[in-house]
Amino acid sequence: MNYGIQMYSLRDAVAADYHQALQTVAAQGYKMAELFGGMQPSAQIIRQWADEAGLTISGTHTGADALTEEKLEKTIEDHHTLGCNLLIIPGHDLSTKEKLDGFIALMNWVQPILAEDGITLAYHNHSHEFVPNQDGQIIYDEIVSRTSMKLELDTYWAYNAGKDPLQMMDELKDRLVAIHLKDGCMGGKGMPLGKGTAPVKQVWQKAKDMGLVMVVESETQQPDGPTETGECIAYLHSLEG
Repeated sequence: MNYGIQMYSLRDAVAADYHQALQTVAAQGYKMAELFGGMQPSAQIIRQWADEAGLTISGTHTGADALTEEKLEKTIEDHHTLGCNLLIIPGHDLSTKEKLDGFIALMNWVQPILAEDGITLAYHNHSHEFVPNQDGQIIYDEIVSRTSMKLELDTYWAYNAGKDPLQMMDELKDRLVAIHLKDGCMGGKGMPLGKGTAPVKQVWQKAKDMGLVMVVESETQQPDGPTETGECIAYLHSLEG
């Protein structure tokens, strides 16, 4: 099994030495890296470091502000440099109808432009997209029904919102390009894989059956990011065992 890792799981290690952080997750057995927080020091250097580690860049978490007309050309260029064809919006302020309408208009404008350049546009959820915003809209339902953008289902945040991630995987099917495989307890307390109450094993099996890309995320950095990501992949190997 090939697993990806959302590099936010090692954000302190990334800040201290990005090159070494990529080497660390590769040594742990991850085959793909999902990036966050922009292209510093540069897309070219990150690609070089990933290549040296034997990692592919499976996707980026890129804010919607990078998709404006002024910034879009550079964003596309950076993704080509990375060898990455998946751009995931990691979340956005969609707290009102006006903000949500503007976001959906931007997504519907930019998605075909990105597609022409071989880049798939997707959205990553947290828990708040499943409860009414200030104007009573369920953000996730609006995105699913009013756009054709793909989805990266964060299975823990869906679970935390009271949703059944297994049922959602069945319902979304071809809209899914990847899942975040994550554990934790109700109330928003994340934990390494196998240590929370989320249905990680069942989600893992369904993702395997569906042929979905599995990207691990474990955000607590206790005692540190590399230790936690090591625990997560050891748990996944135990499932394979």
